[in-house]
Amino acid sequence: MTEKVEKALKRLIDVLPLKEKQESCGAQIKELHQQVLRSFVEKGRILTREEMAQHVDNLEEAVNVLKANDMVVFSENGEPIGAYPFTMETREHKIQVNGHQVYAMCALDALAVSPMFGMKTQIFSKCRVTGDPVTIEQSEKTIENPEQTGNVLFGIAWSAANACCCCCADSLCMEMMFLKDDKIAEQWLAEDPTNREIFTLQEAVEFGARFFVPLMS
Repeated sequence: MTEKVEKALKRLIDVLPLKEKQESCGAQIKELHQQVLRSFVEKGRILTREEMAQHVDNLEEAVNVLKANDMVVFSENGEPIGAYPFTMETREHKIQVNGHQVYAMCALDALAVSPMFGMKTQIFSKCRVTGDPVTIEQSEKTIENPEQTGNVLFGIAWSAANACCCCCADSLCMEMMFLKDDKIAEQWLAEDPTNREIFTLQEAVEFGARFFVPLMS
């Protein structure tokens, strides 16, 4: 892993220390969290509250812990709607995995799914600047269609982490994106070089894998 990715990983963990929070919750809630994550690739959706209740002794306590630690995102009426890297909301990053179509919170999250579960994925997204389609075929950390992805890059606007909202899903995740090529990425970076950063697709795969894979162990 490059020093650039190492620094970015530490920075993201400082914003959203998911693994640390997962380990602090106790074995039962940790297992529930992992079951919630698996449900997206096994069922194509998040677990319902009723399904979640099958894994814990006290559902309301578990929900409160997951919510307080920003491990699972809930709707205003208390229904589970997301768990990084997945969301039930319609977002610009669609993933085909294990016969299901699911949505990722952000571009980094989309790239993490294949290494997390050891499954091949197809990512259907777009360049945030131009709207041009981005299609990525992935097998764990390998991009299998490099001739099609070309010079697609990953961009992140770190300043979004400072937004005053309840969770990362509605702040920093909204500012992690694909950029179609070097020219577009450099233009985007030049608009705010202090707070923006770009990575090659392979760097982003490593970044995402290092952040998310530990959640499943």
